[in-house]
Amino acid sequence: MADTSAYVPPVDDYAFLFAEAFGTDLVARATGGALSAEDAVDALSAAGELAAEVLAPLNASGDREGVTVVDGQAKTPSGFPEAYRAVVEAGWITAEAPESAGGDGLPALVQAGLGEMWNAANTSFALCSALTTGAIHALDAYASDQLREQYLTRLVSGEWTGTMNLTEPQAGTDLGAIRTMATPNGDGSWSLKGQKIFITWGDHDVAGNIVHLVLARTPDAPEGAKGISLFVVPKYLLDADGNAGERNAVTTVSVEHKLGIHGSPTCVLDYEGATGYLVGELHGGLAGMFVMMNSARVGMGLQATGISDRAYQRARAYAEERMQGSVLDRPAGSPIAEHPDVRRLLLSMASEISAMRALGVLVGDLFDRADNEDGIRLAELFVPIFKGWTTEEALRITSDAIQVHGGMGFIEESGAPQHYRDARIMPIYEGTTAIQANDLIGRKVIRDDGATVGRVLDEVSEAVAQLRGVDHPVAARTADRLETARASAQSATAQLLRFGMTRDAYAVSVPYLMLLGFLAGGLMHARMLTATLAHTSPTDADVRRIREADAYGVYHLSRVAGLAEIVAAGEVA
Repeated sequence: MADTSAYVPPVDDYAFLFAEAFGTDLVARATGGALSAEDAVDALSAAGELAAEVLAPLNASGDREGVTVVDGQAKTPSGFPEAYRAVVEAGWITAEAPESAGGDGLPALVQAGLGEMWNAANTSFALCSALTTGAIHALDAYASDQLREQYLTRLVSGEWTGTMNLTEPQAGTDLGAIRTMATPNGDGSWSLKGQKIFITWGDHDVAGNIVHLVLARTPDAPEGAKGISLFVVPKYLLDADGNAGERNAVTTVSVEHKLGIHGSPTCVLDYEGATGYLVGELHGGLAGMFVMMNSARVGMGLQATGISDRAYQRARAYAEERMQGSVLDRPAGSPIAEHPDVRRLLLSMASEISAMRALGVLVGDLFDRADNEDGIRLAELFVPIFKGWTTEEALRITSDAIQVHGGMGFIEESGAPQHYRDARIMPIYEGTTAIQANDLIGRKVIRDDGATVGRVLDEVSEAVAQLRGVDHPVAARTADRLETARASAQSATAQLLRFGMTRDAYAVSVPYLMLLGFLAGGLMHARMLTATLAHTSPTDADVRRIREADAYGVYHLSRVAGLAEIVAAGEVA
């Protein structure tokens, strides 16, 4: 039997998305012609090779070995330090950093492809660079010139890594309950004391220093979230030459024993009078942290897409070779991939992954082009949708991958359980699905009376009209299904606005988020299908995309109507 653990980066799918699916060369538009879709595909090909050959082989071994603490230092699984050096030496950390921070500034839509591939290859490993990217964005937005020179440059080069320190034992989602205290030292620095938990890549051995971004209160600060400030607290203090020197008073108490992402060092950190430096305005810490969190939330959607595709690839490879029972209306010796229900599972998975992948590119493109208030509002509308919908559906997709394996799927040696275990954290960290949904309805739907959602619904109507102009049965079916879903979403939005800021609205915020996620996926398939049907000589990839569009309409777009009924009901007494 073939190696079902091998990872194949979806470079060709990104080539189609970048150049055709949205009716223009997205990369050329985002870069003013400096780069083209072809250039971006070349970059993804190189990254995909590194992901498949260097990172992917460490995924299962990293899961088995996990992280240990030796002499107060977190030790990552074998091969991780060398893999990190390979990523840095290839320039990928710098490539994804914005030009304003000294990076190459690859468009966000190209970074969508990179994010998927890093996470598909090795989710635990990819979290390191994801957190570093978030720290780069936060410091780029708010750090002083001195902090930029001392810390930001080393993050952009990949020489050092970054973290965000929010959660405390008594303060999870409620950041206003943070107790970590920062006291001025009198020389411009601060002394931080407190404990942080669930700190992703909070300690490790892959880089020379760790730049912690820490939320803390200051003496006489206002109560609640308005009294929180943001600080840079390095693992190692800088010497006179700006290099990592003496160990700061940050102690790695332990690494968490988790359900999944075993190769990622999730740490409990004690700050025992650690030296830190204020980032941005005093008591303005949430602004800087939200820059990092928004970056991370989009990253989680890419993570969900990547791990879903890795699980699907493994399940498909297994099903195409596994023989079990006679297959109805198929020749003797047909693999289980031809059983009707296994085929349904695989088609369902593939169709949704394609929608998730396209939505990731769309979100990146919206941020690349967000140069006015309306553009920013539209891009930000999709952040909670992309994060919430993809991470929730990744659980179903990785579960279906286990189901395709049958009994073997429940056995760790098959590799399928790791993807499910790794995916389970995604709807929780960086804000649970409920937090994403509350943000969606409170700040992005009800606040502007549904205007931004209305723009999305108008785009759906345009996509339906385009499909109706194509003489093809799948185009006709997709147009009908998408219009039905659009009408249901419009009705659900109107009902949500009638609820206003009440318990009824918040009781159905998650169903409403999922409704918009499935609708957005339908819009993505409409775009891809229109572009595909314009080809005069269909390729195998075209045939697959047509089949996936049809399958998505049956298995996923159909859920919108049921979710609209849930929204209409409000809170069940």
